[in-house]
Amino acid sequence: MNDDFDTPGTGDDDESTGAGGAVGPGRQEAVAASTPAAVAAAVDDGEEQVGDTELARRLKQGRDEILAQLRKTIIGQDEVLEQVLMTLFVGGNSIITGVPGLAKTLIVQTMARILRLDFSRIQFTPDLMPADITGTEIIQEDHETGRRSMVFMPGPIFSQIVLADEINRTPPKTQAALLEAMQEHRVTVQGKTYELDQPFFVFATQNPIELEGTYPLPEAQLDRFMFNIIIEHLDEEREMEVVTSTTSARKVELGSAVSGEELRAFHGLVRRVPVSESVLRYAVRLVRRTRPNTEESPDFVDQYVEYGGSVRAAQYLILGGKARALMDGRFSVGFDDIKALARPVLRHRLLTNFQADSERITSDDLIERLVQSVPVESSGM
Repeated sequence: MNDDFDTPGTGDDDESTGAGGAVGPGRQEAVAASTPAAVAAAVDDGEEQVGDTELARRLKQGRDEILAQLRKTIIGQDEVLEQVLMTLFVGGNSIITGVPGLAKTLIVQTMARILRLDFSRIQFTPDLMPADITGTEIIQEDHETGRRSMVFMPGPIFSQIVLADEINRTPPKTQAALLEAMQEHRVTVQGKTYELDQPFFVFATQNPIELEGTYPLPEAQLDRFMFNIIIEHLDEEREMEVVTSTTSARKVELGSAVSGEELRAFHGLVRRVPVSESVLRYAVRLVRRTRPNTEESPDFVDQYVEYGGSVRAAQYLILGGKARALMDGRFSVGFDDIKALARPVLRHRLLTNFQADSERITSDDLIERLVQSVPVESSGM
């Protein structure tokens, strides 16, 4: 990976800039080093004391440090770990789909330990209620005065990394308890709103082979997840490593890598990465072609797709592309970034119909054809 970052031209200084917000030279003051303490001070003071170029270097360094710590307990699964990191650097939420025993829970739990963030694991079951997630008000008596009052008892959602384990095993009413937390980073109980600590992430797991007694997530909630990350079995040699390491007396000490304050700074940095109009248009056209029976949709989409992606899909393609570029030591997004993220971004948003299911055509198959069908224009950057 190249450690030299390109310096973009002058652009909009607002952190909420969409795809094309460039970083002006005035925002890239020289600093001695972008240490975690410096980044934390910049966030706490509300001032950008660390230049964007140095902050980008720190993001790439942080990525390498996190992966080095993860490698102490996680063997293989490189693509899965990269996509989990992109989710963290963007500030999104993701689903991890895989059969039991592939370290889905361990990845998220280990990530929380490395980042020193509060972690909660919620085991979703058919009898789980919304109040079991968000918390509830109880009557509490003051032992000194004897007076009783309603006191809010926070639920496990009041953490910074929440693992919604087997989310498809609980009814939609309980699944919906996550919606406000994921979108607004707050929870409303009995008419009162409680803010969640930042940064805040939700990772949900699903078992794709055991479907009895499950409740598939509704489209509206699926759309709020940035990625659907597929985790698969390792090859023989790496599976040997897993069995050897997990059946020995080896003890693992995990160090810290990136702080929560730095993650918040990275979220703003990702949104300031510039994107050329041609790359932006490619992402938008790719998503628009997933929608059947429109002017843009190819014949195979009309034939096999029930519903396509919303505008959130294009947003997450661009945001993920920005994070991927920074993690790779680049300060601009290319077509390859969008192509590489098409499957994790679109596979849970592209809903196939009965004909596709009967012919065993998956959403990944259709996404591959879509990527090949959208022409690539000259970048202009």
